[in-house]
This record gives sequence, C-alpha cells and structure tokens, in this order.
Amino acid sequence: MSAPPKVSVITITRNAAAVLEPTIGSILNQTFKDYEYIIIDGGSTDGTLDIIRRHEPKLGYWISGPDKGLYDAMNKGLRAARGEYVWFMNAGDQLYDLHTLAQVFEESEKGADVYYGDALYFNQEGQTIGLRSRVTPHKLPEYLTWKSLRHGMVVCHQSFVARRSIAPPYDLSHPYSADIDWEIRCLRNARKIVNTHTVLCRYLTGGFSVKNHRESLLDRYQILRKHYGTVPNLLNHLWITARGGFFALRQRGGKR
Repeated sequence: MSAPPKVSVITITRNAAAVLEPTIGSILNQTFKDYEYIIIDGGSTDGTLDIIRRHEPKLGYWISGPDKGLYDAMNKGLRAARGEYVWFMNAGDQLYDLHTLAQVFEESEKGADVYYGDALYFNQEGQTIGLRSRVTPHKLPEYLTWKSLRHGMVVCHQSFVARRSIAPPYDLSHPYSADIDWEIRCLRNARKIVNTHTVLCRYLTGGFSVKNHRESLLDRYQILRKHYGTVPNLLNHLWITARGGFFALRQRGGKR
C-alpha cells in the first residue's frame, strides 16, 4: 500500500456543473504533487457527474449519492481522506494559484497542526471583489487561537488547513454553521498554528451561508454560546454588531 499523501483536498458538490471545472483545475494543476483529490457529490443531475468522470483518472476517490446535507457530505470526505492534512475546497472555490500547496507544505513553517491565510473574494461573473480581510469586517488575526473566533468566522473555511488527526467530524446538530464549530474544535486541539501570510483560496461569494443567512446567524449564536459561555457571548455579539455597523459606515463613506 502506498504511503499516505501529505494532504487530502476535498470538494463537496451538488448540481454545480457551471462552476466545478475551475475548482478541479485549480487543484489538479498544482506544482506540489503530494496530495490526493476527493470529490463528494450529493447526487447531481445537471452534468456535474460528466465533469467528474472526465477527471476520474486523476482523482483519489469520488462518490455520488444522497446525503443529509452539506456537513454530512463533508464528513464523508473526512472519512475517505488518507492525507496527513485535510483541506476543503468546495465547488466554485479555487486554490489561489498553482503554487498554493507548495507555499503551505514546502515554504511555510513545518509541523503545524493548522495552517491558515486570507481569501480572495470573487462573484458569479468572475469579477474580483477583494481580500476577505478588507472587504468584510473580519480581520485576519496575526496569531490565531480558538478564542479568536469568539467574534465570528475570522478565517475563511477554505483558507483553513487542519491536521487530520485533530479534525473532528462536523456536528450535524448545527446544519447551517457547523464550519465555525469545526474550526474552533480544530484550534482547541492544535498545539502549533501557523499563519502562512499569503492568500490561500479564491472564494466564490453567494454560497450556502449567504442563501441561509438568518439561519446561519442563529446557528452561529448557539455555537459561540456553547464554546464561550452565555454572558460572554452576549457581549461578543454586541461587539460584532457594532463592528459591522462601523464597517458599513466606513464602506459608504469611502464610496462618496
């Protein structure tokens, strides 16, 4: 049996034929080759499977079938993964450039339990919006800990790479925001966390959390209360609300 790869890159998809090809290309064309690529499809009916089958010889593993939602599919990916690290790059999103894996696993500090970086936002028309740390209220921490997420998802999920041995299953009792819960639990398990000081992904806006915005916020509130306590969470959400308001005012002022 061959040695396990350095990283398992996992894509979750369902009826994403319009956006999947660039995602696959951004991974299969990496200069760093010590990886496996896993695709978990939720039973697509729109041509997605044709795209997957076209690339099948280069895939480590793929499956298509019904699931219990996004995070159930992500758990399928975790169970299939063999890599030392896991990295989720869902349909529509892309690794930032063809050297991104090399930057993380050859050029960054060795032996981290978690690597993280920034994300470049772009829209459905392919237009660049800007870095997540600049076009949203979420500022990327120089030093990330599990307590950093008390003020929300300060690190984009697609710019967060975890050692598989510390990565728990996604909690399906949180159907809208299990990704922030997963990041917190990974960080609580991590001994060494490395800021790559680079952009790690291109993130397609308008995804699952945006389409379910209210539900995601309510789910996030419950998650943060669980990890940080009821009273601190209330105070943190007052701060989150104020931060969002000041950010919106600055944005409007800059457009005048």
